[in-house]
Amino acid sequence: MLTEQQTRQFHEEGYLFLPETFSPAEVAILKSEADQIYSQQRPEVWREKSGAPRTAFAAHLYNEAHGLLARHPLMIRPVEQLFGEQVYMHQYKINAKASFTGDVWQWHQDYGTWARDDGMPEPRAMNIAVFLDEVMPINGPLMLVPRSHTNGVLAAQHDTSTTSYPLWTLDEPTVTRIVETGGIVAPTGKPGGLLLFHGNLVHGSAGNITPYPRKIVYLTLNAVSNYIRKPTRAEWIAHTDFAPIIPTDEGALARYAQTFQQAAE
Repeated sequence: MLTEQQTRQFHEEGYLFLPETFSPAEVAILKSEADQIYSQQRPEVWREKSGAPRTAFAAHLYNEAHGLLARHPLMIRPVEQLFGEQVYMHQYKINAKASFTGDVWQWHQDYGTWARDDGMPEPRAMNIAVFLDEVMPINGPLMLVPRSHTNGVLAAQHDTSTTSYPLWTLDEPTVTRIVETGGIVAPTGKPGGLLLFHGNLVHGSAGNITPYPRKIVYLTLNAVSNYIRKPTRAEWIAHTDFAPIIPTDEGALARYAQTFQQAAE
């Protein structure tokens, strides 16, 4: 559970970063399974224009390790605490920044997409993320604009051409204005770090031209009372199973990782 200080920081800054929350063994199995998922030819796996993997949706539904992460109490309980109610999985994705070819994620707010494309009533959903690789200042880290969540939903344009993934993006004058107030931070750290950020927090990331790939798993958890009303996207992008998540025990993923390692030996 989050401390009073952590809760206050989240509400004030719009994000919270908890370094090295997951063990190396847990990260190793999630990373190995992510690589296997990226190698598959299936509609849930989106690729850059170069062909490099960009994101894999709904991996929790067809991969056991990621299914356990999707129900891990360290992922679920903090969001339930902040919302004051149970949550369901609105979206699950593994985002990649491939070495040398990882493309940009334009400046945007997630709730802007959830509202416009999915009919989500209120910004009572958020992303909670796990670093699967070391995220460094040089390999396309996620950049956040602190306190930008207090601006509400900003005007955005539907960009369908810049990258392979369509996104409701913010224009340069808007980003300049909010950055003048909030600045920019880029949480970095070793694999296993945990990041939470508000659905209206402005964020984006630059391309990766280094030899160092970085993968991050994102769970988008939505308050059960805030279920989407007018979905327009595929079920594996914006889920319509609104059943509340029942967390596993905290050691379930670690035990699975140990069993997997023993089987490999």
